[in-house]
Amino acid sequence: MAYKSNSFFILSVVFFLCLSWSTNTGEARQPFACDPQNPLTKSLKFCSASLPIQKRVDDLIGRLTLEEKIKLLVDNATAVPRLGIQSYEWWSEALHGVSNVGPGTNFGGDFPGATSFPQVITTAASFNESLWEQIGQVVSDEARAMYNGGAAGLTYWSPNVNVLRDPRWGRCQETPGEDPFLSAKYATRYVMGLQGNAEGDRLKVAACCKHYTAYDLDNWNGIDRYHFNARVSKQDLEETYNVPFKGCVGEGKVASVMCSYNQVNGKPTCADPDLLKNTIRGEWQLNGYIVSDCDSVDVLYKYQNYTRTPQEAAAVSIKAGLDLDCGVFLSDHTEEAVKAGLVSENDLNNALVNTISVQMRLGMFDGEPSAHPFGNLGPKDVCTKDHQQLALEAARQGIVLLKNRRKTLPLSRRQKTVAVIGPNSNVTDTMIGNYAGVPCGYITPLQGIQKYSQTIHQPGCTNVACNDDQQFELAEAAARQADATVLVMGLDLSIEAESRDRTGLLLPGDQQELVYRVSRASKGPTILVLMSGGPIDVSFAKKDKHIDAILWVGYPGQAGGAAIADVLFGTTNPGGKLPMTWYPESYLAKVPMTNMQMRANPKRGYPGRTYRFYKGPVVFPFGYGLSFTTFDTKLVQAPSQLSLPISATLTDSTTLSTTYALSLTHTNCNSLSLPLHIDVKNNGTVDGTHTLLVFSTPPAGTWSANKHLVGFQKVHVAVGSVQRVTVGVDVCKHLSVVDKSGVRTIPLGEHQIHIGGDGVGDLKHSISLHAGSTNIKS
Repeated sequence: MAYKSNSFFILSVVFFLCLSWSTNTGEARQPFACDPQNPLTKSLKFCSASLPIQKRVDDLIGRLTLEEKIKLLVDNATAVPRLGIQSYEWWSEALHGVSNVGPGTNFGGDFPGATSFPQVITTAASFNESLWEQIGQVVSDEARAMYNGGAAGLTYWSPNVNVLRDPRWGRCQETPGEDPFLSAKYATRYVMGLQGNAEGDRLKVAACCKHYTAYDLDNWNGIDRYHFNARVSKQDLEETYNVPFKGCVGEGKVASVMCSYNQVNGKPTCADPDLLKNTIRGEWQLNGYIVSDCDSVDVLYKYQNYTRTPQEAAAVSIKAGLDLDCGVFLSDHTEEAVKAGLVSENDLNNALVNTISVQMRLGMFDGEPSAHPFGNLGPKDVCTKDHQQLALEAARQGIVLLKNRRKTLPLSRRQKTVAVIGPNSNVTDTMIGNYAGVPCGYITPLQGIQKYSQTIHQPGCTNVACNDDQQFELAEAAARQADATVLVMGLDLSIEAESRDRTGLLLPGDQQELVYRVSRASKGPTILVLMSGGPIDVSFAKKDKHIDAILWVGYPGQAGGAAIADVLFGTTNPGGKLPMTWYPESYLAKVPMTNMQMRANPKRGYPGRTYRFYKGPVVFPFGYGLSFTTFDTKLVQAPSQLSLPISATLTDSTTLSTTYALSLTHTNCNSLSLPLHIDVKNNGTVDGTHTLLVFSTPPAGTWSANKHLVGFQKVHVAVGSVQRVTVGVDVCKHLSVVDKSGVRTIPLGEHQIHIGGDGVGDLKHSISLHAGSTNIKS
């Protein structure tokens, strides 16, 4: 037996070294494991694709030594040559395209670039669920193609679904915005697109929703994410911060969740069994693995001083439910933790079950990659014409028209010369934001406008910091000569980024002065185009009659310049809506970034956060966005009342009489859906796409009468025509509220439904909910 084992080991190592050499030649990827050409491993039980994954995983784990198991607990997982398993880098990113952030992806050779879509905040402004899923499908096509070519992995730590709580956060751009319902919808559809519809439980690539939870402070006023303890109420955790993650796991079926750097109520998220083991895996039933943000375990030991020893930090994290460490901490300290009895080998086995199962669902233990359903994807499937067209379409759909005085836009082709001015007027990298890769190519705003008109170009400022006015006179001179002026201003990663929160909401440096001077020098109309992830206080421009139109374009991706020009000249009729509130600068003095409370507290002068709880003045509200045409909405049919079925387990009649609300556990949520049939008519002169937003306000009471988004639809309507839209309202998910104990209930009484497209609500409809038998009445 010993002789056979040694022979097996030696031959396996020799074969593995040959395999590694052939992989490094740049040829198509060799099998990660279970190579059919390796006679010593192809007969192993864990290599049998016909067996259930659980049996294969158990067989593999049973063959691993303690040392081998520990080396598989980190993102740079070590090879196991004696079993024919190669090393694997788990860390790759695909926030809005295959990214070169993370060591798992390498551009070059057959893969010089990949399609770079608009940043997430821009795509979210489209309010288009099918678009989000389409983008995910394209990104995963390109990711699989790069994996097949040996240039990438299959585990992508995207998307970022944290709720945009504070407008100063440097990572606003990565998120779907401030509404938890919207964020959950985005997370679900993007993850579905990434992971694909492979047969059974199989995965195209494995997505990851991050950063769990209550994470939206990077570096503000001397406080950084490594030391921050987010004090969050049970109500806010259930009602706001956890909603996107719950949707991502429950509806999106994501294969991974990443825990964050910060603490929540005194516990590091990566070492909190209530957050990880009990909630993500227990309550939400995650079918996948939980990974730390990079070096989070090291952070909780060294910076947060959560444990006395590194071995205790390793043990507490693994026992809390952490399966994979992005970093080296677990590989360095877990063996000593096991020997000290702080964590058991069975705890390690449980973690490996979750990671290896995902690898098997990806087909990594099925032999030849070419035999996989997506094994035929290659260089020809990256940066295709269709993919780049989708990037352009996504940028068009995400552009928001904020002002259009006297119908200045679209510009006329008779305006033959356009002055293109501003620090963002001819940028490339700025358009793709952070967590981007190498794009297929760029079309800058200047290049996009040049396809429609002759241009005079002046940057006005050297960069977005705009620290001097030396180029202002040249910019003014250009505006005097042109038939129209387009100012492309805003932010970039030097102002807002990971580890870089903003200190204010105004345009940086002297940008406002440049806009003011150029708008007064301009011979023709002046259009202000804003690039940014977070909101900007441009109250001056909103009020200034010399500024005729304002566009917000977020970070519009590789084709951003073409999309901007298409809107400016009317090829595209904008239909985007703001996924976040634009606050005035004065708001910041009342809201420290460290205050996680969502609801307003008037006694303390705290105004609350997001459109759901803040009722003060705004520059532009959540859901705001104009069109070149006008729409009318009409509610054709909707229920006026609904009797909620009461569970037989509810025997205490005082429960309803004292709370006037019904717990979700006391009714049948599967049968409670309210259809709203709405007609949308285009009364204008051009075809357009209308973003229909549906909000709900619960009955007045102790749960607070705050309006919140419960549905949305994107509908294209030709001039003079009518399109009927049906929006389904899930009573338990959308009409429920969360009490101070974090318990979700359905308030009984009159619920107000607001239907419109501007975030305010053009139509109102009342639906009465009461306890009784199942009965919907129109």
